[in-house]
Amino acid sequence: MELETLRHSCAHVMAQAVKRLFPGTKLGIGPAIEDGFYYDFASPHKFTLEDLEKIEREMQRIIEEDFPFVREEISKPEAEDLFRKLGEDFKLELIREISEERLTVYRSGEFVDLCRGPHIASTGKIKAFKLLSLAGAYWHGIETNPMLQRIYGTSFLTQEELEEYLHNLEETKKRDHRKLGKELEFFSIHEEAGAGLVFYHPKGAILRTIIEDYEKKEHLKRGYQLVITPHILRSDIWRRSGHYSYYKENMYIFQIENQEFAVKPMNCPGHILIYKSKIRSYRDLPLRFFELGSVYRNEKTGVLHGLLRVRGFTQDDAHIFCTEEQGVEEIEGVIDFVLQTMRVFGFTEYEVELSTRPSKSIGTDQEWGRAEAALKKALNEKGLNYKINPGEGAFYGPKIDIKLKDALKRTWQCATVQCDFALPERFDLTYVSADGSLKRPIMLHRVILGSMERFIGTLLEHYGGALPVWLSPVQIVIIPLAERFFAYGERIKQRLGEENLRVEIDLRDEKMQYKIRQAQLNKIPYMLIVGEKEMGANTVGVRERKKGDLGQFSLEDFIQRVKQEIVERR
Repeated sequence: MELETLRHSCAHVMAQAVKRLFPGTKLGIGPAIEDGFYYDFASPHKFTLEDLEKIEREMQRIIEEDFPFVREEISKPEAEDLFRKLGEDFKLELIREISEERLTVYRSGEFVDLCRGPHIASTGKIKAFKLLSLAGAYWHGIETNPMLQRIYGTSFLTQEELEEYLHNLEETKKRDHRKLGKELEFFSIHEEAGAGLVFYHPKGAILRTIIEDYEKKEHLKRGYQLVITPHILRSDIWRRSGHYSYYKENMYIFQIENQEFAVKPMNCPGHILIYKSKIRSYRDLPLRFFELGSVYRNEKTGVLHGLLRVRGFTQDDAHIFCTEEQGVEEIEGVIDFVLQTMRVFGFTEYEVELSTRPSKSIGTDQEWGRAEAALKKALNEKGLNYKINPGEGAFYGPKIDIKLKDALKRTWQCATVQCDFALPERFDLTYVSADGSLKRPIMLHRVILGSMERFIGTLLEHYGGALPVWLSPVQIVIIPLAERFFAYGERIKQRLGEENLRVEIDLRDEKMQYKIRQAQLNKIPYMLIVGEKEMGANTVGVRERKKGDLGQFSLEDFIQRVKQEIVERR
């Protein structure tokens, strides 16, 4: 039994239950989706979360009745007559949109639905299901159409699988980076300033700086050169690159002194102009330009989502200009860089995809074929399994996407490398070859972490906000037991600061257990308790975020412990 078929069948059972419980309800559509299913309804009854329990109980009765799913093939006029008698206006609209003259319906007990199928044998085969949430949805997703009520649910082959999914769902809610970002004071988004624009608070700014410093160091180590390009460029540049034709609806365009400019949605044209600033030799290649480049994209309000989908973000963007012969080796170097960086930040699992030419694109078929061949060869030589995404490449070239998996096995889009023959042609990029002739370089577009905003959101959800010591904005909090120990606590803070450790001291007039609890809620890795015993012995009482009380340490031993964790990036 396929999971998709099971879930689609479960959607039918849910619709049957809704029709039983709430007379006058009309059916929209009810597909299986990635993690379950949904069904859209037009009902005089306003569904509530309490209704979901009633619907589940009725679904269970339908399952126990074990109705077979019966497929019937009927003519289009017969289908129209059937659903007209049932008063199913939305189904009638769907029938009129179908070009085929023969349609299929499925029956289960008294319930009938327009459906291509397939379905499981009977309702009794459903063993594990759960209704999850409610939402509104415009019919056909068009805002001028009626608003329907959508009920989401999920189904699995076994109860154990369902319980694991529901556990992960609860964990997902706890780990929501928007919730953690607010609680831990990492970032905020202010509607009065503009949707999708991120304000980093001090702790968030420290985290981002740690990541950026790591990135700069690693890029320089790998032969990249740092560049910085303007945030706005004349529209002529974007017309030449193709972004104006293929990406204009996502760009912010404005006038200055009768000239049109655009805020950059991507960094590649700026790096191209730096390449063109002087004559390049084959001895200069590969040339790797790296920029932590801030870009802005006009995303619709409805798709904005915390740090994961924003209008202003910063990419760890690089463009590699190289000969075609160097391309595969450079792509392999990018893949190695990505996988090592993932491990450093605590991600050990990933999925790889290769996306090919989309319908709207630039460049010749021959160039696209060579670009795809280079990407495939690099993947094969690295021994990586990958799936093909037909037609999902960038408009200027095919791409490899490496999607990391987090602690809950969810995938996140971060790294990509794209092979581009088209933009070097459009901008007439050349290099002087060994025989003195001018040749065209190829261009690799790549990011390692991708958007800084999205990666920070990913980190927060992966670790549930409890970042490893090396990434924690506050690594240590000192908790003196009484005012007479404040001076000792301040001396400890000064010593830790000399070792470049990020430390705070809690001098509030509160009980120790309250302060410890607050440190735990703030996900601080270490708490140092200092009182009479510690001051007398020149030690600290160490509490670790997960392990609790670790006992007494000399300050120097504690410093060595923390520094070792930082070196090992734990």
